This record gives sequence, structure tokens and C-alpha cells, in this order.
Amino acid sequence: MTGLECLVTALFFEARDQPPFGIEMVAETIMNRVASARYPDDVCSVVYQKHQFSFTHDGMSDDPHDYDTYFDKIALQSVKEIAVDYIEGFSQNSGVTHYHTTSVSPSWSKSMKVYGIVGDHIFYVCNKRC
Repeated sequence: MTGLECLVTALFFEARDQPPFGIEMVAETIMNRVASARYPDDVCSVVYQKHQFSFTHDGMSDDPHDYDTYFDKIALQSVKEIAVDYIEGFSQNSGVTHYHTTSVSPSWSKSMKVYGIVGDHIFYVCNKRC
């Protein structure tokens, strides 16, 4: 898979039901990880790093084309457009490297600084302790 395909796949499964800015912030998170020395240096390696993104280990198909409702088709087109922008270098310059949905409270979130909430995702940047 190419970096673009990996980013599209991640955005589709992680954020297709979020507002456009929420999709962008997930893309931002992935691309910030690629740029960080703490994570792998390519999109596919970041996306498929063990247990980092829930869609990669939920037992369901990881191919967006297997999901063919009208909503899914529209969502796929939207995430593709955003993914192209981020692959081509667009950035919010946020420093965000982590997020989770509002329905969970992972232990790592206590060591991070909340950047903001978009849709049902909370985004984080590292503070001095991480």
C-alpha cells in the first residue's frame, strides 16, 4: 500500500463519521507521528503500528471498499480529499500526536495535554513528561 492509501484507510475507519475538521485532526495526528522521532517514519508504518489504531485489530475488514452504503461512499470521497492534502504537506501545525473517543479514558491521556475536542474525539499533545 502507498502512504496515501494507508492514510485514506485510517481516516475512513477512524473518523468517517466526524466533522471535516475532526477528519483533518486525525490526519494531522498521523502525519505528526510520521514527523516525530518517537514513531515510524512512514504513514503505513504509523497506521499499522501494533495497537495504535483500533480498526487494525477489530477483526473486521480493513478495506474501505468493502463498505458500500451511500454514506460510506460519500465518506470515502471526503477522506480521500483530506488525505491528499495532508500527504502533500498541509498541516494545522498543532503538534497533536494522540487522540481517543470521548467514550474511553486511556491511562496515557493523563500524561498528555488536551489540545481540543472535535466531534467525539479528544486530541492531545505531549507535555513535558511524555
